[in-house]
Amino acid sequence: MTKCKIDKHCMKRASLSATESVILDLLQDSTRFGLELVDASDGRLKRGSVYVTLARMEAKGFVESWQEPRNPAAIGLPRRLYRATPYGIEVSSAYRQLQAALSLKPAPAQP
Repeated sequence: MTKCKIDKHCMKRASLSATESVILDLLQDSTRFGLELVDASDGRLKRGSVYVTLARMEAKGFVESWQEPRNPAAIGLPRRLYRATPYGIEVSSAYRQLQAALSLKPAPAQP
């Protein structure tokens, strides 16, 4: 796939799923591991899908990640830390505003 010049005709519109919104809410002011997100989500995130969702969010530019420093005495692979990007926070804020606007009740019709 070739990259196009940055203009309004070829930029892909950001989309945010409900699951991605939960993750961005949990990452607003903190850096967390994937399973920490699952534990903090009160059942809204599942172990089997959180890493797939985080990878998709990283590709969209909503989150960034890095591996924790390796402790020589540690067993297993180093864990990956995640944090929301400024762009991800902005998209999350816009999503919340849209949700609030869509939940408004229409004004009664005037006679």
